[in-house]
Amino acid sequence: MSMRVRQRAVIEFLTAEKVTPTEIHRRLKSVYVDDAVDRSTVNRWVIKFHGCEPGKAIIVDETRSGRRITATDDNHRKLVDDLIQNDQRITQNCIANHIGISKERVGFIIEQLGYRKIFCRVRGSLAPIILQHDNPRPYTSRATEEALRNLKFEPIPQPPHSPDLAPCDFYFFPLLKRNLKGNHYTSDDEVKAAVKPWIREKSEEFFSDGMKKLLTRWEKCVSLNGDYVEK
Repeated sequence: MSMRVRQRAVIEFLTAEKVTPTEIHRRLKSVYVDDAVDRSTVNRWVIKFHGCEPGKAIIVDETRSGRRITATDDNHRKLVDDLIQNDQRITQNCIANHIGISKERVGFIIEQLGYRKIFCRVRGSLAPIILQHDNPRPYTSRATEEALRNLKFEPIPQPPHSPDLAPCDFYFFPLLKRNLKGNHYTSDDEVKAAVKPWIREKSEEFFSDGMKKLLTRWEKCVSLNGDYVEK
C-alpha cells in the first residue's frame, strides 16, 4: 500500500468522525511530515468521502484510459464549488488535477459559479473579492463607488460612524501605537522605519485574529440594532 493510499484511509476514517479538513491535514503533517499530502488533496478526498458509507469508499487510484474528462455538468460544478469553499486559496491547476478536467474547463466553471480570479504573488488563488471599509466621505463618493463596481468588488454594508467595526481601528492601530509608545520621531521616514519591521514580523495568524474579532463585533452590532459595540 502506497503512502498516499494510507493517508487516504486516514482521511476516510477522520471524515467519518466528522473531523474538519484543516484538523485532518494538521494531523497528517504531524505524522507524515514532508510526505503528508497537501491541504487541497485533503479537501478533495473529504468531499468524496462525505458521499460514501464509511468503509465503502474506493481509496486506490482507478485506472484511467482515453482522454481527460472535460465535462462541465452539475456534478463537476459542485466539485469545483466545494473545493473553493473549503480552501479559497486553492489554485486553478490544483482543481483541474484533483477533478481530472482541463484547466480551461475549470476556468469556465469558475466563471459560471460567479467567482472572480485572483492571482497572488506566490500562486494563483480563487475567491470572491469582498471589501470592508468604514464610511468617510472619500469612501462613499460616487467616483469611489463606480470604481468599486468596475473592479467587481463587493463592499460590506456598514452602519455610519462605526470605528469599532473597522479592524484597523479596533485591532491593528492600538497594537501599533503600543509598540511606538514612548519613542520620539523627527520625520515621516523615521516613523516608516519603525513601523515597517513591526508589520513584517507579524504572522498570518496575527492578521487572521483581527478578522475573527471582526466577526464577533458584527454579531454584537446586529444584536444592538446597529449601535456601537464599544462605548
